Amino acid sequence: MAKNYSKMTPEIEALASICKENTKIDVELYTKYDVKRGLRDLNGKGVLTGLTDISEIRQNKIVDGKTVPTDGKLFYRGYNVESLIDGFVSDGRFGFEETMYLLLFGELPTNEQLAEFNEIVANYRTLPKNFVRDVVMKASNNDIMNSLTRSILTLHSYDKRANDTSVDNVLRQCLQLCALMPMLSVYGYQAYNHYHVGKSFFIHAPEKKLSTAENILHLLRNDSQYTELEARVLDLALVLHAEHGGGNNSTFTTHVVTSSGTDTYSAISAALCSLKGPKHGGANIKVVEMFEDIKSEISDWTDDEEISAYLERILDKEAFDRSGLIYGMGHAVYSISDPRARVFKKYVAELSSEKRLSKEFDLYSRVERLAAEVIAKKKKIYKGVSANVDFYSGFAYRMLGLPKELYTPIFAVSRIAGWSAHRLEELINAGKIIRPAYMSISQERDYVKMNDR
Repeated sequence: MAKNYSKMTPEIEALASICKENTKIDVELYTKYDVKRGLRDLNGKGVLTGLTDISEIRQNKIVDGKTVPTDGKLFYRGYNVESLIDGFVSDGRFGFEETMYLLLFGELPTNEQLAEFNEIVANYRTLPKNFVRDVVMKASNNDIMNSLTRSILTLHSYDKRANDTSVDNVLRQCLQLCALMPMLSVYGYQAYNHYHVGKSFFIHAPEKKLSTAENILHLLRNDSQYTELEARVLDLALVLHAEHGGGNNSTFTTHVVTSSGTDTYSAISAALCSLKGPKHGGANIKVVEMFEDIKSEISDWTDDEEISAYLERILDKEAFDRSGLIYGMGHAVYSISDPRARVFKKYVAELSSEKRLSKEFDLYSRVERLAAEVIAKKKKIYKGVSANVDFYSGFAYRMLGLPKELYTPIFAVSRIAGWSAHRLEELINAGKIIRPAYMSISQERDYVKMNDR
């Protein structure tokens, strides 16, 4: 009989109690020694640990020598993301591949350069022979992020130059992984859906002529059918999630791991393990779950007073998951507004109209407005709190028919473009291995022999 590796025994519980008791650190010591927990100061400002030319988050300006919060802005290689989106949308182009090119190479591509780049990426959308059968389908995982990470690490075995960290080779590896990530994500979900849920299992081959967004919908849906608007909304989501400065947890992880000199597969896998955390890449799932609760508890979706009262109950830890959090509201950097949410909202509105879900979109809009008021009043926050990109992305993914198990993997499909750019930036600038300081607070003790313990 196979062992139950998940079984919790009294012995383990007893050891865990000892571990917790002997590992606690007095919280006052962090203040005493001026420890920047989370690499942030008391005002929430990040500790400067590096330089980057890949993207910039701008959330304030200097007025009369004082820092004043402003509407947030996001720049990729110096280009305002909103201008970038306006450009490809007005031309009727999909924008994610163009964004990948910009992040990796620092310049907007010409028509010829973009066509060549798209062809390179399309040609890399091929997995090794029997990889789906031998890796993805075997020991299928109900956590698609873990399935994805395992697949990335296994690809190391198929690469004859896996440990070569020259820039040329790392670029080749990054482009291949960018191309394969949608397939590995969707195939991992299909295996889970079959072996864990009991649904039909089907595998579509990617189409070279399709964009990344189109291929995701093509691979996921049984009939491979999708509307133009569906593909464009997903493409826009990929663009907005592709990069967000060097300090976010998964991108910083990429820098840290890359600085040790490790291979690309290990670096990207480490970033994936960071992203899967609910404090990072899994937030939009909580938003969707919260709204399911709100819809079931509020009788009139147009009643501001009823909505506000329920949001207060959530903040008071009396409703939903009792965490006291209104998910999708607030951001570590932005205060007045998150530019990604601001841009995405109007396209989500358009999609909700196509899906005949305008009433639900109106509920989201009301909660966005009222939550900011309730949080400001309850928490006495005066700098402002706004919806972040996760507030609307989960709703958009649900309208696109994406299963919740794929929300974070789709984030990874997008963010690997930024991770790849930052890995290359770390290698090209040949920095030192990243090694921040930790102060020991333990007391020196004399060794005690076994019979005297």
